[in-house]
Amino acid sequence: MSVLLALAAAGLAGCGLYMILSRHVVRMVLGLSLLGTAVNLMLFQAGRVRTAQPPLIREGAVRLGESADPVPQALVLTAIVIGFALTVILAALALRAFRGEGTLRSDELRAARALGDPLAPEPGRDR
Repeated sequence: MSVLLALAAAGLAGCGLYMILSRHVVRMVLGLSLLGTAVNLMLFQAGRVRTAQPPLIREGAVRLGESADPVPQALVLTAIVIGFALTVILAALALRAFRGEGTLRSDELRAARALGDPLAPEPGRDR
C-alpha cells in the first residue's frame, strides 16, 4: 500500500509540475492544486497509515505504545485548508485577469509583459 501511495504522490507531483510550467493561467492554478495534493499524500504516508490504535496513553502506562502519529494528520488537515484557500484566491485572480485582459495566456497579459521589460512600450502606444 505504501508503494502505491508513493507512486500516486509521485505521479501527482509530476503532473502538477508539468501543469505549472504551462503558459495558461488556469492550468497553473490546477497544477498548484495537484502539487499540494501530492505533498499531502507524502505527509499522510509519513504518519504510518496502517496503524489502527489511536494515539492515547493507557491508564497506568508511562509512555505511548505503537500508534498512529497525530502530527502528520494535523499537518495534512491544515495543508488541505490552506491549499483550498490558495486555490480559491488564485481562481479569483485568474477570473479578474480574464475580465480585464480577455485572455488567460500568461504571455498575452499586458501586466506580465510590463514586469518582464519595464522599458517596453504597451501595445498600441508609442513612446
